[in-house]
Amino acid sequence: MVRLKDIARHAGVSVMTISKALRDAPDVSAVTKARIKALAQQMGYVPDSSAQGLRTKMTKLFGLVIPSNTNPIFARIVFAIEDRAHELGYDTLLAHTHNKPERGEHCLRRLLSRRVDGLFISPVYRFEAEARIYQEILTRQTPTVLLGPPAPFCKSFPSIEIEESVASYNAARYLLKLGHKRIAYLTGPPVAPWAHDRFEGYRRALREANLEPDDKLVFQAGSTIEDGTKAALQMLNENCNATAVQAVNDLVAVGCAETLLAQGIRIPEDISIIGFGNVLAGEFFRVPLTTMRQPKFRLGIAAVDVMMKLIHGEPVQLQRLTAELIERKSTAPPKDLK
Repeated sequence: MVRLKDIARHAGVSVMTISKALRDAPDVSAVTKARIKALAQQMGYVPDSSAQGLRTKMTKLFGLVIPSNTNPIFARIVFAIEDRAHELGYDTLLAHTHNKPERGEHCLRRLLSRRVDGLFISPVYRFEAEARIYQEILTRQTPTVLLGPPAPFCKSFPSIEIEESVASYNAARYLLKLGHKRIAYLTGPPVAPWAHDRFEGYRRALREANLEPDDKLVFQAGSTIEDGTKAALQMLNENCNATAVQAVNDLVAVGCAETLLAQGIRIPEDISIIGFGNVLAGEFFRVPLTTMRQPKFRLGIAAVDVMMKLIHGEPVQLQRLTAELIERKSTAPPKDLK
């Protein structure tokens, strides 16, 4: 391993001069800095980041905690955060919770032990009003940005989120304008605030259209393709006579659509389906999925921008990003209007 004193010996200067040159100290000439930096690179010198962290009290590390990178929504967000952080000179440590509270707490404590300069967290939602790990983060005063809406146990932290209710409202309004009146809804995880917001957007659109929300058209799903499959089977067994389905996300929509097609039900001729998220699985499904496009990359960039404000002690505000309707082949007017 090449040390500062090795470079100093080759350069014929003191170790202090080498240290100052590599730190761009103002009392070392530009010519000397350039010569020393070129020599350090030639010799293969790599700065000791842990030693630098002790001196500056900054590790140049971010912790990023998400449910799983197999979730296509998070793949784009992670890419954006890592890319923006890299531009700013930070490395990112990624951890997966698998939506398990105890694993999430373990991940956060491990990242805190690494003295990360900030945390990006997609919370593992729960019914409890408090979670001790979030109190510990507050006590440590670690800059933290939530990826998604806050819940009672993490409400003290700034968040970057989508206008969930508005986007879901617009999705339902789109189906209503096509002429659908019996719109089934496949809900998300019961503990997730974003799932509640999306359901409320659907209900608001129905009420504004003078249609009373019907519990017989609401089916508990979740967030995966398998959840969509199960919800679709329940919907078929209960014969609710829906002409359209609004799913809480694209994966649930794809699971539902696959099940309906397997039963000989045509999409969109017999029933329309709209998702939420705009993931590749929906875009390249055999009946390309109409959906609400989440600005995933912009969400990641906005999260890093908020993080840098927190680190520099600047005020931050809640940021809500809008989702855009993407119309594809899975939606059409109901049969009786064609």
